[in-house]
Amino acid sequence: MLAATVRVTRDLDLAEEAVQDAYERALRTWPHDGVPERPAAWLVTVAKRTALNLLRRRRTLEAKLPLLVERGGEDEQGGDDDLFPDDRLRLIFVCCHPALGREAQVALTLRLVCGVATPDVAQAFLVSEPTMAARLTRAKRKIAAARIPFAVPAAEELPARLDAALAVIHLLYATGHTAPSGAALVRDELTSRALDLARMLVALLPREREAAGLLALLLVHEARRGTRTDEQGRFLRLAEQDRAAWDRALIAQADALIVAALQAGPPGRFALQAAIAALHAQAPSYEATDWPQILALYGELLRVWPSPVVALNRAVALGEVEGPEAALATVEALEADGRLAGYRYLHATKADLLQRLGRPAEAAVAYRAALELAGNAAEQEFLGERLRALT
Repeated sequence: MLAATVRVTRDLDLAEEAVQDAYERALRTWPHDGVPERPAAWLVTVAKRTALNLLRRRRTLEAKLPLLVERGGEDEQGGDDDLFPDDRLRLIFVCCHPALGREAQVALTLRLVCGVATPDVAQAFLVSEPTMAARLTRAKRKIAAARIPFAVPAAEELPARLDAALAVIHLLYATGHTAPSGAALVRDELTSRALDLARMLVALLPREREAAGLLALLLVHEARRGTRTDEQGRFLRLAEQDRAAWDRALIAQADALIVAALQAGPPGRFALQAAIAALHAQAPSYEATDWPQILALYGELLRVWPSPVVALNRAVALGEVEGPEAALATVEALEADGRLAGYRYLHATKADLLQRLGRPAEAAVAYRAALELAGNAAEQEFLGERLRALT
């Protein structure tokens, strides 16, 4: 509905308002009048007519008002709409417009298309909620001021938008995989939606190695999702999880995708992340994990994607290969850098390394810092247990 309305209004705020009004009207009228034979078409028509009324009141775009009620036009049928097997996937590519900055594309799409709350989008980008709200507002204003057309991209335009679309799906899964807040560790509706979108994207673009890499990464995470907590909902670290309960069929699917992606050419960030996750999944035990190979892959990942989060993850692998002292030096350098100041896993990683080095008082300080930043109940309980064990 949002995609159809945006295509004719070219105004995100107006389209959102019209869509909400259409749902509200359906809730009022359908219980009495019955559900229409084509409910989706009914909702889209009402949304467009509502937008027409709003535009008329604003006395803008009068020359284009008839387009809102025309049926069977170019925006309604044919064209490259048929490329997309799912409305959500279509709208992701619509919103990932290259005229916007990459961060604005991803953040706006997560908020508008995927329904991720602004505080959760902020956490995904390691910024405060007011900062993210301001960025989303600026992005909408830029769209309105520059009259950026929100139309379905042609097939030849997809590659320019692919990386942003992959980032959206990855962050959508990550938000569901470890919920930023709430009682449950996992939000199944978000992980399922992201996995469906990743599968459809591979079907849409079967030769794109990074699309295959992303799907492989999500499949490996999905394979062990049910073992990340015990029966009481307590968070379990990787070393504590029951590897016999991991879904080996999903891991095998992921492995086939990874091998094909690596054979096809130089790996990108998603293929490398998938290869790292697969090494963890294929190890018979935590102690038998191939940490030197994981460390090498993190080095390559850091080269193609120089992110402080990747550097932190590499430090964890470094601690397993060279010991906690070498890893702590990297973590402290990242802490001094400041970009991960609000990232709970920086402080949790530092705490674990300090504990391994026999420095419990400093470890307790780091655990408290991580606990203050954790919003998920399962993670809070886990960090609290670690802290109580020290004190």
